[in-house]
Amino acid sequence: MKKGITRRKFIKKGSAGIAGVSMLSTSALSYGRILGSNDSIQMGIIGIRGRGGSHIENFGKMKNVRLKYLVDIDENQFKDRLDQVEKYAGYRPQTEWDMRRVFDDKEVDAVSVAAPNHWHALSTIWGAQAGKHVYVEKPSTHNVFEGRKMIEAARKYNVLVQVGFQNRSIANTQRAIKFIRDGKLGEVYMTRGLCFKPRPSIGMYPDGPMKPGEQFKMNVESGGFEPAYTEAYLKNVHYDMWIGPAPERPFNRNRFHYNWHWNWDYGNGDTGNQGPHQFDVARWALGKEELPMRVNSMGGYFGEKSAQNTPNTQTSLFEYADGKILEFGTRGVFTNPEGVLLPDINITGGGKISASSKAAPVKIGVIVLGTDGWMQIDAGGNWQTFFGRNNEAGPTSGEKDDSYDPLDLTGGGGGEAIFSNFISAVRNNDQSELTCDIETGHKSSVLPLIANVSYRLGRELRIDGKEESFIKDKEANKMLTREYRKGYVVPDNV
Repeated sequence: MKKGITRRKFIKKGSAGIAGVSMLSTSALSYGRILGSNDSIQMGIIGIRGRGGSHIENFGKMKNVRLKYLVDIDENQFKDRLDQVEKYAGYRPQTEWDMRRVFDDKEVDAVSVAAPNHWHALSTIWGAQAGKHVYVEKPSTHNVFEGRKMIEAARKYNVLVQVGFQNRSIANTQRAIKFIRDGKLGEVYMTRGLCFKPRPSIGMYPDGPMKPGEQFKMNVESGGFEPAYTEAYLKNVHYDMWIGPAPERPFNRNRFHYNWHWNWDYGNGDTGNQGPHQFDVARWALGKEELPMRVNSMGGYFGEKSAQNTPNTQTSLFEYADGKILEFGTRGVFTNPEGVLLPDINITGGGKISASSKAAPVKIGVIVLGTDGWMQIDAGGNWQTFFGRNNEAGPTSGEKDDSYDPLDLTGGGGGEAIFSNFISAVRNNDQSELTCDIETGHKSSVLPLIANVSYRLGRELRIDGKEESFIKDKEANKMLTREYRKGYVVPDNV
């Protein structure tokens, strides 16, 4: 062992299922390699398309971080991503389509997960069992049961698990919460998350491969087109692994890249896609650590015929035991001539302040209502306040901050600072340093999940917060988990 190693920070590297070896303490290094202060953190990126590209860029550009693996079931994605890493880092990582091979590698310290929602829990649990620290995208889980198992795995195997709620690391959002905690809005009695984001229809397509040269439109903001998923393309796709814990179904382009968001088997609709960011800030601003006592969610799909089975318009209302309200609304269809749908909160009575649509043009963000004033926070953490009957402008976050500095280890800067926060916490082996530990992320992820249960059942549900279940409702409680395919089971005992 090198001299002076006892002065160094350690990364905990547990290993599941090794007979005869016991943990020394919750703070001790267990079975993995010792990481010195100048050593690189070895990482695997699981899910390299879409949001995974941001993981690759942000982690790959950090000093003392090396991307050892890029992991994806679609091997067609590897070349472009390898070129991306080589361009700014000067090396090409190894590639794997089966994440389990990465977990078996004792040199890997941490993984980040940007796979579809239905894979978040199992990949995190497998990673924890292998002693890897995990960064997992929002929502932390596809269903409530899985989220609790993720927390249990993180604690049992003494690893750090961070959830990708970027606002927790945005300095402007942190200042907004401090402004609220200092009582400058009076008593906060309601928060409302907003996601007014138009999305084109995904259309209808038959099961099976596409014809050579055929294209189809994806439900993405750019409205762009994807290459054909032909038989030749699908030879490089490990589709059974992609399905993972979800029900076995034939391949369909509308249940694959990105469009999985709009299918209950894999995604959670926009309430569970864009929505979790706003749910998180709304819960944070309201100061709620407990679950609400009831939820009611309604909406539907409006627009041209589509294979989408999640709503594109949905409103969810939560009431807490003390009467405080959290609301979230998502609309994917705009109706006014300008294509801009403004928030329409007009909660009045008892002398409370209301938010007018003219004064709050935020489309994706959060509105915080207090007895003395109100605040709007946009998706980037920029905020402004208003007071009085005429909504007179009050303090703001200052100059608009659209900077996303992935190398800022202080937790300031923009939304990408959460990546460097994770690496700093891993290097220091310090759970308290995480801006969004798995338990915090779980509390915010549960809200859209239970809202979707209410929506799908078409009725209000009463909640037992301590048990994270619905009160005397077998039908609803059944939807807190799912049936798992053999080989991809999230276990009761992690």
